[in-house]
Amino acid sequence: MTDFISETESFVLNLFKDKLSTRFVYHNFNHTQRVVENAKVLAEEQNLNKEDKEVLILSAWLHDTGYTVSEKNHEQESKRIAREFLGQLNYPEALISKVESTIDVTRMDAEPANEIESILKDADCSHFAKDTFKEISELLRQELNLRGEKYSAEEWRDLNIEMLSTKHQFYSTYAIKNWSSKKQQNLIGLIEERDKKKRKHEKEKLKAKYKAQYKNDNPERSVQTLFRTTLRNHIKLSDIADTKANILLSVNAIIISLALANIIPKLDNPSNEHLMIPTLILICFSVAAIILSILSTRPNVTSGEFTKDQVKNRDINILFFGNFHKMKFDDYLWGVQEIMKDKDYVYEALIKDLYLLGKVLERKYRLLRLTYNIFMLGIIISVVSFFIAFKII
Repeated sequence: MTDFISETESFVLNLFKDKLSTRFVYHNFNHTQRVVENAKVLAEEQNLNKEDKEVLILSAWLHDTGYTVSEKNHEQESKRIAREFLGQLNYPEALISKVESTIDVTRMDAEPANEIESILKDADCSHFAKDTFKEISELLRQELNLRGEKYSAEEWRDLNIEMLSTKHQFYSTYAIKNWSSKKQQNLIGLIEERDKKKRKHEKEKLKAKYKAQYKNDNPERSVQTLFRTTLRNHIKLSDIADTKANILLSVNAIIISLALANIIPKLDNPSNEHLMIPTLILICFSVAAIILSILSTRPNVTSGEFTKDQVKNRDINILFFGNFHKMKFDDYLWGVQEIMKDKDYVYEALIKDLYLLGKVLERKYRLLRLTYNIFMLGIIISVVSFFIAFKII
């Protein structure tokens, strides 16, 4: 490394540290250093002579120094800063002019006129062909956002696709041969990401459209939910009623078993005659509770058949198995199809089914309430009777 290059590196580092705004998260010393390293690689591969290589490296170090002065005219400012700095180092005038023209090629619309300019142009855009392309590109987007040029992630992706596909090209032989393929991979990655987002957006749009259409075309959806919820509640209540009846059956069966096994065999003894009436009261109330429990769970036997006239007149609930379990399938199929012809008939059948289920539940819970009352009354009277019987003795 020549003394000129070493001093230029120190100069650029201090200049960026002291005067570059923190908004420049992309065009900073890291970017400049990255351009210099890639310029060195290309210079070696292109076999530049010592003088041209020195001009190239100096240009790479100084090409973005203008950002410390101006955002819009940074190339001109970079050329001015380069001339002033290199002039202070007594760098040859001809080479300073060469550095200026090389810096000027970093403008987006500039075309390189020689090999040095081609290399710097390629080095400045080397991240297009790197694995870190997305990360570096995102830094540039954030910098532009901080500078007031707002780009969404989608807009920036589309701009990068346009840049890589139509606006950018490599100029040096080595870059064209070795970097173009990776650039194409990054372009394909962006296109696939765009297409994936587009498909997802279209899918969500179609889904939203379908939901809106489904909602508009099916205003009865809430009604259908009402039927499902009500039917589920009816079935749950019926299960609860059956469980309660089974509990009463079991409890009273145990009471009767204990009474038959332990009390009644001892009643033939004259000393236990006073227990006769309390025991009979207990057993009678238990038997009554068992009978009512059985009645609350006992299914009703139906004919298992219906006629076509009943279906046409809507007098039968064919949704209940008890009304069709003896019929042939063809006759039942006809009945269901007859209902399905008319949407109102379908809802009427569902309403009728819910209503009849409700009537069954009403009977179950009415008998259960009576059973619990009798069981409670029997226990109270039996206890009182036993207490009185023991007091009489």
